Amino acid sequence: MSRFVSEVVNSLLNFVLGVGEVCFFLWNSIVATVTPPYDYGLLTAQIYDIGFRSVSIVVVSAMAIGMVMVVQMAWGFAWFGAKGLVGPVVTLSFVRELGPIITSLLVGGRVGSGITAEISSMKVTEQIDAIKTLGADPIRKLVSPRLMACIISFPLLAVISNLAGIGGAMIISQMELNVKPTLFIESIRGWVSLEDLMTGISKTLFFGIIVAITGCYVGMKAEGGTRGVGNATTKTVVISLFLIILFDFILSKIFVIAFYDF
Repeated sequence: MSRFVSEVVNSLLNFVLGVGEVCFFLWNSIVATVTPPYDYGLLTAQIYDIGFRSVSIVVVSAMAIGMVMVVQMAWGFAWFGAKGLVGPVVTLSFVRELGPIITSLLVGGRVGSGITAEISSMKVTEQIDAIKTLGADPIRKLVSPRLMACIISFPLLAVISNLAGIGGAMIISQMELNVKPTLFIESIRGWVSLEDLMTGISKTLFFGIIVAITGCYVGMKAEGGTRGVGNATTKTVVISLFLIILFDFILSKIFVIAFYDF
């Protein structure tokens, strides 16, 4: 029994120490990101890799989900004579929830694994130690460009996801329900507000930070050669996606309390 209690206490202590270390790492990363000097070349390269190269997967996935939503809801709305509500329902779903979460989960998995694989490879081959030896700051050199690129790219990708999902829903609405694009767009104007759009987009700022910090932190803690790189990459994907889903609930609850009065 005493051994079990000891293991539980040690696990809790390790968890608290780990959280503290991550918070310290996050603080140092933010300070390095917002203070000069700035390396715009590295930032541009990361925005291209994280943002531009993720556009295709975001567009295709969002359009497919928008189409599926209409197909699933089509006959239900038609049964109650509410075909005109397809546009508002799909649009509100995307701008509040689906657009940000689709973007963050898909791009987070791709980007987080890439960040960890790159940094952990540098860690196990002692390239990060070489950076320190040369007098450079690994956080400023490796973490800051990726953090800023995620903060910039995730909201823009969420906007693209919203447009693609709503566009796909509009196409299928005309094919399945004979809802004209003009009716679809007009129905959106009366239901969707700026608060709906901004609450969804603002979530992606936090999701971008989660992906960047998790990928960089786990990558810098990697050890054990190529096997360690693989383990670190897997760990990053699991942790990032779990935290995105967890913080999505927390942020949704906060935004509902702050902006919506029921």
